[in-house]
Amino acid sequence: MALTPQGPGSAAGAGAGGAGGAGGAGSEGTGDAGWLRVHPASPFVRGWVALAALLFFFGRDSFERLLQGGPVFDERFTGRAPWLLLGGGILLLLTVLGYVLSWYFTRYQVAGGYVRVNTGFLFRQQRQARLDRVQAIDVVQPFLARIFGLAELRFEVADAGESAVRLSYLRADEARQLRATILARAAGFAPEPGQPEASAVEAPEQAVLTVPPPRLVGSLLLSEQSVAIVAGGIASVLLSTFTEHKNFTVFLIPALIGLVASYWSSFNKGYNFTAAVSPDGIRLRYGLLDTQAQTVPPGRIQALKVSQPPLWRTLGWYRVQVNVAGYGLAVNSGEGSARTTLLPVGSLTDVLNILALVLPDPGTRDPVGVFTAGITGIAAAAGTPETGTPEAGVPEAGAPGTGTPQQTDGGFVTTPRRARYLAPLGWRRNGFTATDTALLLRSGRWWRNFVVVPHQRTQSMALQQGPLARRFRVADLVLHTTAGPVVPRLIQAGLDEARALLDAQSARARAARMLQRSEHWMEPAAQPAPPPTDHPQEGPHHG
Repeated sequence: MALTPQGPGSAAGAGAGGAGGAGGAGSEGTGDAGWLRVHPASPFVRGWVALAALLFFFGRDSFERLLQGGPVFDERFTGRAPWLLLGGGILLLLTVLGYVLSWYFTRYQVAGGYVRVNTGFLFRQQRQARLDRVQAIDVVQPFLARIFGLAELRFEVADAGESAVRLSYLRADEARQLRATILARAAGFAPEPGQPEASAVEAPEQAVLTVPPPRLVGSLLLSEQSVAIVAGGIASVLLSTFTEHKNFTVFLIPALIGLVASYWSSFNKGYNFTAAVSPDGIRLRYGLLDTQAQTVPPGRIQALKVSQPPLWRTLGWYRVQVNVAGYGLAVNSGEGSARTTLLPVGSLTDVLNILALVLPDPGTRDPVGVFTAGITGIAAAAGTPETGTPEAGVPEAGAPGTGTPQQTDGGFVTTPRRARYLAPLGWRRNGFTATDTALLLRSGRWWRNFVVVPHQRTQSMALQQGPLARRFRVADLVLHTTAGPVVPRLIQAGLDEARALLDAQSARARAARMLQRSEHWMEPAAQPAPPPTDHPQEGPHHG
């Protein structure tokens, strides 16, 4: 079933010209060309809870009597049976009629550079999203939808804060086909002349990594929440032993129930996690009962964070999370957390593979060395006085003329030695560097964090300095991106270095935004412009 071809200047996919739709959904038939309906079973898949509640309300008493060995209907029910059956039948009929009307008045269209969805019988609503603003497309299959072979399409749009458009439900193969068509049009492909309605073909993909279930289970057992429950259990036992109150362990029961639920949610969402790369973006698949397939187009990731809890360090495991425009209001929910995770648990090699997908051009001749220093590195201790000469092999990165030596590690400019009392364990870990394409930040000695922000994704910046920071002449630099689990923050940089970085990063961001082509990422690239020169107040560039 073909989609309505777009007008001049619109885009359709290579090999994915303009087709897609719901096979069981015929054309509108009202003269509105290009409008399609979702699958007829969609309202029942969405509203099965209401039907289950209706059956429970009318059948609970009879079911309980049947289990107790008594008659299915008691004497009181006999006289009222006709009225109850009539009322239940009418209510069931109205529910089914509502489902049918909901399906009949739900239509969608992909044309003119927009995807549109009309819903509602009494209260009509139309939602639409520009194809060039689509940040990601997910194919979601709840357990019941999988039984019927159906899937839901979710379109994430910049600044929407939640799913701007949802199509529930299409047949699974048609949902994937429609996703390929929309991504191809958003990417900037034009339909072949004379074939504006050619069938959409899903772009090929190459698997990058998978997460084995044993590793996922191990990461959950060694997670921060496990540490918290073990600490709480030890505290409860000690309090019960050394006090007259013997029921402290009772308070662990709700915590255990919540912990089991959290473990199950994380395992269910991270099971069979697979990452792949294709021309239309990064593809992620995961889920045990409810499966989900995400496609994040290239260049739509605003910021990336690699984190490592202390208990994961001995096994060399890491977690990768990202900020994507459109996921903002959902990041605190379990669903949002899964959707902003590019790697639930993986090795350093897995992390480097993910970084290669997110940042194909690292902007440095030694990306492995620079990224490894950011993820695992700690600057060597320096015993030189603050106003002296730096150790051999440790270059200066202070502002010219200040005479302030600065510790470096793998090109990372770290917190000056004078501020070591503010962060006795982390001052040699905190640091930054910049490549030609991204700003790299690292922090944390026990809970290690490494943040990557592409230059063109830097929306604004702010220098923050408290009373103690002023005393030690250090400052924090905060970068503002879209909402998400990643909060880019340079911790306790030297004041001169932070000011120089603020100016230099502003120049790099302006230059990168002029060259970005994330809206139509498959169009021919523009000729690159020379990189901006270092700001006169910035020291030697390490990266």
